[in-house]
Amino acid sequence: MTGLEQISSTEWLSSLLLGGVLAWVCVFDLRYFQIPDIASLGLVGAGLILSIWSSLIVPTDALLGATVGYGVFAALGALFYWHTGQDGLGLGDAKLLAAAGAWLGLGDLPVLVAIAAISALSYALLTRQRRIAFGPWLAGAFWIIWMVRISA
Repeated sequence: MTGLEQISSTEWLSSLLLGGVLAWVCVFDLRYFQIPDIASLGLVGAGLILSIWSSLIVPTDALLGATVGYGVFAALGALFYWHTGQDGLGLGDAKLLAAAGAWLGLGDLPVLVAIAAISALSYALLTRQRRIAFGPWLAGAFWIIWMVRISA
């Protein structure tokens, strides 16, 4: 058995939860340029709990992914603010990357950030927008990598 037939009911239910919350994050961030803490922190908690039962990630990888994901984006955001005096990468983005780290582990985060950054930059260049919400791009990359992982 390969592909979608081997996905456990826990992973199916988790995927439904993840997809719903990520969709909400996208809509909210596009409208308000903010990611609700309850969404991102809830996903961090859900990812850490899922790591206990899922064969896709072990708890230590989930915890490391969440910690490093948050830390790197929080540091980059702080450095940008210190250098420019403007917010460029908010803590909501850092918390969403922490959630991705909790679900996917540290190893997938560089690919996730690359997909999100290239997509967001392409969109900004094509539309000539100077300010865009980054959450939807992170959420989209998160969803793509999750779906590839559970179907592999």
